[in-house]
Parts: sequence; structure tokens; C-alpha cells
Amino acid sequence: MVSADVARNIVGIIGNVISFGLFLSPVPTFWRIYKAKDVEEFKPDPYLATLMNCLLWFFYGLPIVHPNSTLVLTINGIGLVIEGAYIIIFTIYAAKNTRRKMLGVLALEAAFMAAVVAGVLLGAHTHEKRSMIVGILCVIFGSIMYASPLTIMGKVIRTKSVEYMPFFLSLVNFLNGCCWMGYALIKFDIYITIPNALGTIFGLIQLILYFYYYRSTPKKGKNVELPTVLTKNAVTSGNVSVTIEK
Repeated sequence: MVSADVARNIVGIIGNVISFGLFLSPVPTFWRIYKAKDVEEFKPDPYLATLMNCLLWFFYGLPIVHPNSTLVLTINGIGLVIEGAYIIIFTIYAAKNTRRKMLGVLALEAAFMAAVVAGVLLGAHTHEKRSMIVGILCVIFGSIMYASPLTIMGKVIRTKSVEYMPFFLSLVNFLNGCCWMGYALIKFDIYITIPNALGTIFGLIQLILYFYYYRSTPKKGKNVELPTVLTKNAVTSGNVSVTIEK
């Protein structure tokens, strides 16, 4: 029979793979931004929230805070690099007002993280206390990360369009929440369970919205038949196919 530790490690490795897919899922979005040289109506909220979330979980996984958390440490280290790259690209092509707000949020995140590290290392002297303090913060910011697509979900409902809520991102978000929730339940860790349970719920809601509004999403390059306007020089009549670009 497979021990709990072995099962947890197997689920953790699967979780790392899925999380890596989650971090890479916005690549098509950022390729679109790069080609258009414009962020269009995409929001920076999920990437800023994910960066903060990765910073906290990376700190949580360090041996000085929560020993034997290598899998948590590695995937969030990778996430930091990837999310940092996304934010740089978004900042380059965002409007000045959006760029200013993003830089303000990043400054607040850096100051907050510095305060957390200093406070935990100087004020808590056991792994249990450090794990509890950082774990509670991880729950809070992990929940914010998973809830950050709510702004996009609201836009989907208002516009009846899923153009700015990519399917792959929603799917991987759901799978990631399921996997890490399973990881936490095998050898119970409440700090990992709560945010990933929320991630599972929000991911499922996104998938439901995607399938519900997919048909009503305007398609690019849609052909519309318009009647020909007759003039003095016109000698024929019929219909003209016009391609309307979104």
C-alpha cells in the first residue's frame, strides 16, 4: 500500500506540472498583446495577484519557515520568473494611467513582502509560528489570486462574450485547484486547502460561464450579406459579401 507521504509527493509532482501549465496558459494572450502593441481590454489584476501569491508561497516553502516543502518552493520560484515577465510586457504596452497604477501596486507588494519577511524572521522563532503566520497570509492572498478573475467574469456576463477570458486559462485554473487541494488533504494542511478549494470553485464557475456565453461571443471575420446600392452607373444587382473585422 502506498504511504501518505509517497501519495502526497506524487500528487505534488502532478500539481507542479499543472501549475506550470497554469503559469504558461496566458502566453497566447501576451503574444496577442505583443503583436498588437496594445493590452486592449485585458486586465493586469490576475498577474499582479499571482505574483504576490508566488512570493508568499515561495517564502512559506523555505526551510526556515516550513521545512520539507520542496515542491511548493520550486513551482512558486518558477512562477515568480514567469509572472514577472508577463508584468514587464503588460507594463510596456499598457496606457500611462494603467502603467502608473501597476507600478504603484508593485511598490506596495514589495514593501509589504519586505515587512513580512522581517517581521516573521525577527518576531517568530519556531517553524510552527512562522508557518502559521505566513500560511494565514498565503490563504488570504491565494484567495485573492483565485478571485482576481472575478473582474473578467463580470465583463463576460455584461458583454455576453468570452473573448477576454481564455478557455485554457480557466481549465488549468480549475485543475490546479483540484490537484493542490488533493495534495493538502492527503496530509492535511489547512493553509493550502482553503485557497485551492476556492480556486476549484472559481475555476468551475469560469468554465460554466465560458460554455454558456461561447455561442454569443462575436466572431472575427464574420461575413454579412448587404444589399447592393444601385446608382446611375450600376447595371446589375445582387448581394455583396462584406467582411466586418472586429
